[in-house]
Amino acid sequence: MNVIFEKLDRYFQSNWRIAILDLKKGRWTIENPSCAVIPYLKAENAHGRHILIQPKEASCYLLADDISPSLLRSHHMLPNGSFKPGRMVIETSPENFQVWIHSTAPLDLEQKRIILKKLNSDPGADPNNRFGRCPGFRNRKEEHQSANGLFPLAKLIWVDWLRKTSIPIDSTPRTPQHPLSPSTPRGGGVCRLCRDHYDKGNESQTDFAY
Repeated sequence: MNVIFEKLDRYFQSNWRIAILDLKKGRWTIENPSCAVIPYLKAENAHGRHILIQPKEASCYLLADDISPSLLRSHHMLPNGSFKPGRMVIETSPENFQVWIHSTAPLDLEQKRIILKKLNSDPGADPNNRFGRCPGFRNRKEEHQSANGLFPLAKLIWVDWLRKTSIPIDSTPRTPQHPLSPSTPRGGGVCRLCRDHYDKGNESQTDFAY
């Protein structure tokens, strides 16, 4: 558990908080947590409370929620099976993931909402003051309780604190570069997008633009 905390601290650049969530009593936080609070958090978790994490400076962090294995492969992994830059991947329950993305530039809430929609994140998980599940603790949602009364352990699958992701944000309306051919059938047709047309000279930027 100490190793997990050290990795979280590096990923969030020593500027993060932990929240303890009681569905009846509310939520309280621990600022800049250290390994010394782990026994306390384990006890709270054992009593049914959720243990959550959040960067204190959230503008450069994005959290995609309720990500399936197929979405994980298509949006957050490269063809060779490695993860794209700046990701922290947490398996919150069997074959269900949360993915943090560390952006090179700040993002406002509207930009985050647009990006998360493209990433097929849970539409109910708004990025405004969003917390994610802390790896190393049990997911205490009742829906995940097994027949023998156990809850799944949230697992840290991958973390990359050395790199960031460049996310291009284009807020200007796009206009066709060439007029539509009058011979184009009005009934519609097949539109084939080529990834090469969106080449930004950077793997991550190209992925988001495409």
